[in-house]
Amino acid sequence: MKKKILVTGAAGYIGSMLCTELVMMNYNVVAVDTLKYVQNSLSHLHYFKNFKLVKGDVTNKNILKEVLKGCDYIIPLAALVGAPLCKKFRKKAVELNVNSIKLLLSLVNKKQKIIYPTTNSGYGVGEKGKFCDENSPLRPISLYGVTKLQAEKLVLSHKNSVCFRLATVFGYSFRMRTDLIVNNFVQKAVNENKLDIFEPHFRRNFVHIRDVVASFIFAIKNFKKLKNNIFNLGLSNANITKLSLAKKIKKNVRKLKINIITNAKDPDQRDYFVSNKKIEKAGFKATISLETGIEELVNLFNSSTVKFINNY
Repeated sequence: MKKKILVTGAAGYIGSMLCTELVMMNYNVVAVDTLKYVQNSLSHLHYFKNFKLVKGDVTNKNILKEVLKGCDYIIPLAALVGAPLCKKFRKKAVELNVNSIKLLLSLVNKKQKIIYPTTNSGYGVGEKGKFCDENSPLRPISLYGVTKLQAEKLVLSHKNSVCFRLATVFGYSFRMRTDLIVNNFVQKAVNENKLDIFEPHFRRNFVHIRDVVASFIFAIKNFKKLKNNIFNLGLSNANITKLSLAKKIKKNVRKLKINIITNAKDPDQRDYFVSNKKIEKAGFKATISLETGIEELVNLFNSSTVKFINNY
C-alpha cells in the first residue's frame, strides 16, 4: 500500500508541483492550504481518488490534528517566504514560519517522518573563496533566514526528520513566483528587454523546481539513509554571480540590455557559493540546468497571455 503524505502550503510554488508528482506516483496525498489567493494551482488533481484538499490554516490546532491522522510523511511547506514579505509582516512570519512548526511537532507521533525545506539564506554572506557547506557558520541577514533556521532546529529535534537547505529555486510552476531572481530576471528580460543589476558580483546557488520535487521523493524513498541530517540542495554547476546569470539570459533574449547600477546597493545582500557534495554523496544530484530553466521561462513569458501577479 502506498504511503500517505501530508503537504502543507500545498497550493504554493513548490507545493503545487510536489503534490502533482506525488499523486501521479500513486501516493495518497492530503494537501492543506488556506487558498488565500484563490489560486487554482491544484484544480487539475481533484478527480484523482488519492488526492484530498483541505482548506485550512496550519496554525489551527484542530485542523492539524485531523489532517495528521494516518500520515506516514509530513512535508511542511506552509510559510511566509522571502525577506521582503517577512520584513513587511514580521508577526505573521514568526507565527507561520516558527510557531506553526512548534504546533506541528507537538501533534506528530514518533513514527511520523518529516521532510522539511529550509533555505541557503541562513548563510547570509559567505567567506570569499569558500563554499558554504552544512557545517559553515550561519549568519542570516533577514528575518526570513532567521525564522527558517529556528524552524530547522525544531524539526531536527523530532529525531525522525530530514532538512534540505534549498538554493534559490527557479522554473515554471502551476503557482508561479516572479520574485525569485531567475524567474524575475527572465520576466523582465522578456517584457522590458533590459535588466538593471545592483552589485553584479554577488554570488548565489540555484536549483530547478523539478529537482526540488525530485529531492523530496528521493528522501521519501531513502529516508532511513538521510534521517536526522541537513543537506544543502542545489545545482553544483550553478554557483554563479548575478552578472553571469544575466549573460546566460541574454543568450535567449538577444535584444536584452544589461545595465550595471554602480551608485546604489542591492536591498538583498546575500552573497555565497554553496557546496552540495553531501547530498550528492548520499545519492541525489540536481540535474536540470540553468540554461534549460531559462529557455522554458522565456517560452512561458513570451507565449503566456496570463499576467503573473506575485503575491509572495
